[in-house]
Amino acid sequence: MKPLTPNRPYLLRAYYDWLMDNQLTPHVVVDAFVEGTQVPQQYVKDGQIVLNIAAGAVGNLQISNEFVEFNARFGGVPQQVMLPMAAIVAIYARENGSGTVFDIEDAYLIDGEVDSSLSVVKTNAKAPEPTDEPPKRRSHLTVVK
Repeated sequence: MKPLTPNRPYLLRAYYDWLMDNQLTPHVVVDAFVEGTQVPQQYVKDGQIVLNIAAGAVGNLQISNEFVEFNARFGGVPQQVMLPMAAIVAIYARENGSGTVFDIEDAYLIDGEVDSSLSVVKTNAKAPEPTDEPPKRRSHLTVVK
């Protein structure tokens, strides 16, 4: 069976449209260290940058299956921003926080990360021993119809 394509670009477009339709301001959280990410580095904090991608804040916004690309001004200086889909961490509304954080998808992992993230750790953990505690009582509340 052919592997499924990542769902992140489809969900990103859907959330973007939904936020814009509800007159909310969409912001994306971006991992600035993902290869191919072009963002103004002076605004990166703790490896991430939050970008307003509302239609009024950016120009020529394009959300493809591989990249989010747009023009924006940072400190009055126009810049082209390029965000690989792997760099998009979340999309949310500035006004109320509605949105989503994206799951990690295998398609966006670098070779070798898949193996290390799926490794099995063998432990000598034992099942908890039963205690001599009395069984819990039933609730004292009753359903009234």
